[in-house]
Amino acid sequence: MRRTWGVIAVLLTAVLLAGCTTNSGSSVNRDSGNSSESVSGGVAPAAGDKASVTGTTGDVNTSSRDVITTGSLSITATDPVKASESAVTITEQAGGRVDSRSENPATDVQPASANLTLRIPSDELDRTLAELKKLGTLNFVTLTAQDVTQQSQDLDARITALTTSVDRLLALMASATTTADLISIESALSSRQGELESLQSQRDYLADQIDYSTVQLELVAEGTVAASGPDTFWSGIIVGWTALVTALGGLLVGLGVALPWLVLLAIVGTIVLLIVRMFARRRKAA
Repeated sequence: MRRTWGVIAVLLTAVLLAGCTTNSGSSVNRDSGNSSESVSGGVAPAAGDKASVTGTTGDVNTSSRDVITTGSLSITATDPVKASESAVTITEQAGGRVDSRSENPATDVQPASANLTLRIPSDELDRTLAELKKLGTLNFVTLTAQDVTQQSQDLDARITALTTSVDRLLALMASATTTADLISIESALSSRQGELESLQSQRDYLADQIDYSTVQLELVAEGTVAASGPDTFWSGIIVGWTALVTALGGLLVGLGVALPWLVLLAIVGTIVLLIVRMFARRRKAA
């Protein structure tokens, strides 16, 4: 009898160990499968590819987010000036535009080159970049995405609130019965309309940055080592100016977001200061 129970115990132990081993194998396989999917789903640069970024902007520029995409592209072309004309055509066919363009024909001192600032519709960026890469040999490409969804939502909310306020003031102006009321309403209305136009201007600029990606295209002649940044005085000015405009735009947006809070703090601070002075005068008088 003891032997029988011993045999049964051994069999149960073997079954349990087999089950645990099977579960562990399944778990490992699932984990391995997930890892494999993660690697295959990403975009890895092929051997010999000089591009520093080979992914697509579709991964970050989704329909539910507002994203500003900027980048730079360097291409070695047989004839950079002719390739520059082709780049303009490709950009315009995609619905974009050229904000700046400089071309340097070949001389005895320097090889030919061209630098362009392209504004490409964000939803056409990947396809347009693929077309631009066909102009020659790709040296490098970099893309940077900045999420400005919160700024867009803040501007939209403030514009909506100010629009409602302006409509109410217009209705009050239509029903004003005294000159004093009319002057007071006109003053408030002028202030609100000015602020509303400023916010709308900021929103239009931000929308343009979102809708059109900015790409700095550098075209160099064969045998020229392409630099990762501007290599001439004029290209440096172009890159610097673009960076300055982008930075000022972001600064204006941030200032617009902070302005109502600053005004509120100034009003509260003034009221507190007046109260403190009033109590100080009463103490002196007593």
